[in-house]
Amino acid sequence: MQPSLPSFGDIPAADFDRAARRALEWVERYLENPERFPVLSRVAPGEVRAALPASPPARGESLDAILDDFERVVVPGITHWNHPGFFAYFAISSSAPGIIGELLAAALNVNGMLWKTSPSATELEQVALDWLRQLMGLEGEWFGTITDTASISTMLALAAAREAAGLDVRERGLAGRADVPAMRVYCSTQSHSSVDKGAIALGLGHRNVVHVETDGAFRMRPDLLAEAITRDRAAGFLPIAAVATVGTTSTTSIDPVRAIADVCRREGMWLHVDGAYGGVAAIVPELRDAVLDGVFLADSVVVNPHKWLFTPIDCSAFYTRRPEVLKQAFSLVPEYLRTDVGGTGDGGRGMSGDELQRDDQFRVPHPSSPVPNYMDYGVQLGRRFRALKLWMVIRAFGAEGLAARVRQHMTLARELASWVEAEPCWRLMAPVPFALVCFRYAPDGVPDEEADALNERILGRVNASGEAYLSHTKLGGRFTLRVAIGNLRTERRHVARAWELLREAAAAERDARP
Repeated sequence: MQPSLPSFGDIPAADFDRAARRALEWVERYLENPERFPVLSRVAPGEVRAALPASPPARGESLDAILDDFERVVVPGITHWNHPGFFAYFAISSSAPGIIGELLAAALNVNGMLWKTSPSATELEQVALDWLRQLMGLEGEWFGTITDTASISTMLALAAAREAAGLDVRERGLAGRADVPAMRVYCSTQSHSSVDKGAIALGLGHRNVVHVETDGAFRMRPDLLAEAITRDRAAGFLPIAAVATVGTTSTTSIDPVRAIADVCRREGMWLHVDGAYGGVAAIVPELRDAVLDGVFLADSVVVNPHKWLFTPIDCSAFYTRRPEVLKQAFSLVPEYLRTDVGGTGDGGRGMSGDELQRDDQFRVPHPSSPVPNYMDYGVQLGRRFRALKLWMVIRAFGAEGLAARVRQHMTLARELASWVEAEPCWRLMAPVPFALVCFRYAPDGVPDEEADALNERILGRVNASGEAYLSHTKLGGRFTLRVAIGNLRTERRHVARAWELLREAAAAERDARP
């Protein structure tokens, strides 16, 4: 069936109405019962592509036909992050208010690069980020901006740290400069790879990311950080930044931020806190002191609402107490973007480097403060209206509702950890500060190397069930299973079923041994 397309313009409103109703009904059914799908896609590599034409259609097709192929081809190739049995990586989920916000943002299709290009996009971003700041208990002096992911947020922090080092990299670059020593960035051996990637992208060099050893709870050791900095200075390196983590990827350990901040302050270094996962837990009042201890001493921090705040990916909240440095690193205003309306504060003429250094007008968010042009605080010029979905999520659930859901996930994780500890042959591999449980099957008399292979096979059996999806890491060199609880629709029965599947897989492997 060919669509009733006009000669020019968009599809007819009647066609849109019919297809939109069908799509909305599909979403409603999906959210009501995502368990009807296997959580892990079962397609073979290349299968989705092979099911679709190799060339685009010469004539437009109906939206009904396109939606048919969505259900027939696309959905079977989806690993369902919205499935309550998704326990891999960091479990994420979108919520109904977030989905509605994404729909409306797509319809508006604004580019929030300047205040003038859509005032609501800029000012709602200020509001949503200030609300999130308050929910977490951060002081009022943080300037926030939304990026796509924590990887980009961390790269912005490292770029600001490089700018703060006073080497005039913005104008003169790094290449061929004998006056610029190799710069060093420090993080723990458990830190996310985005620190390394950010250093690579910024020209700092991968070998100049120093990975500091951790303690028995997988937390960075500040004494070893201080020693590494002392050695590097003696060798002619320039330490510029450290990255502490609140909720590491492998174990969700919490680095001693306060002690790391003391080192950074003494050494004149930028401190960035990667709270992409764990930072959101500060919305639970009784957890706030433990989660954010020392964070107020940092120069920047990132949290990801799309991880554990039920906001559709992508939405990463980057905060800094030194926005003037971040702006100095990135602000560039060509003639076609100059405007005398909005938040440049300079009549649209742009600013010199000296003026940028004095520009602290955005340090304290306030309704009467000038509004920023967010393009000045990162690489991107084009900016999606991500704030709309975050604003809607916070309003729909409220502070108490969000905290209750995060608290429940942590309760389920502690219960799972208790089951592991009570079961013979199973062993916890790390503390459980948040909602991630790391453990492995370790029968007596089985060598570690053999147990590694055994746990890998157990993981494969569970993931093949279609009911649960787990991932793994290595702790102390040993293969370790991870169950991350964080999906909005995960209930106790889903966690209990995953544990049952694990025990069944272990029994099957035990029975299969010669």
